Amino acid sequence: MDGFLNGYAPVLQALLATLFTWGVTAMGAGLVFFFKTINRKVLNGMLGFAAGVMIAASFWSLLAPAIEMAEEGPTPAWLVAAIGFLAGCAFLFIVDKIMPHLHRGAEGSAEGVKSGWRRSVLLVLAITLHNIPEGLAVGVAFGAAAYGMSSASVTGAVVLSIGIGLQNFPEGAAVAIPLRREGLSRSKAFLLGQASGLVEPVAGVIGALAVVAMRSILPYALAFAAGAMIYVVVEELIPEAQQGEKGAHTDIATIGCLLGFTVMMILDVALG
Repeated sequence: MDGFLNGYAPVLQALLATLFTWGVTAMGAGLVFFFKTINRKVLNGMLGFAAGVMIAASFWSLLAPAIEMAEEGPTPAWLVAAIGFLAGCAFLFIVDKIMPHLHRGAEGSAEGVKSGWRRSVLLVLAITLHNIPEGLAVGVAFGAAAYGMSSASVTGAVVLSIGIGLQNFPEGAAVAIPLRREGLSRSKAFLLGQASGLVEPVAGVIGALAVVAMRSILPYALAFAAGAMIYVVVEELIPEAQQGEKGAHTDIATIGCLLGFTVMMILDVALG
């Protein structure tokens, strides 16, 4: 994948990479054709794994390069990283309050602005919200690689894309199968499940365009993507992964998170 993408412009690289991550989401959603329900232990393990991947990717693929790049500028690197990181968190916080959505397994009322949309649509919007920072992270990574810096390379961006793809597979299943349980047909559950990942190519292209056009925002953009991803982990993935009867399956979620973190760390350190 690395060699294949090297011959393209960074925006096209970001588009192709995020089409890959969307495709993996669709593959996960395709499990709905084989299963109508998903075991709570399995779901918790998958969500924990996704959280671990995102935490590791946020540091090694985004924050660390952001800090290294910021050290070359006049502003203290720690301040650049902090501003970008908190801005990413704030962005997702605001979108979370505005966009109508309903988290997987949520029994209460929908979050965000009140709407009359169906529960199934609100469930998909929750995952769509989650996928925005993932696509943005991939796009920013490829945009950063265009400047030829040692702290940001096409290989590193590819590794990040693979990591996002790894956690998108269980995510696709985790949204499509509950939709099937909601009463939707397998085809509709699949279509809605894969559609939740379509925002990633859009966000990826926007992220790549932004950093290619304005090099000065690059370290801020990397930290921004990291903050947005960590917000999703803390706000959605970890709480949902801890669900279960009296917390009976929390150990599985914890193990999944540790495994996801380890896998992404190995990929990034060994290949990035």
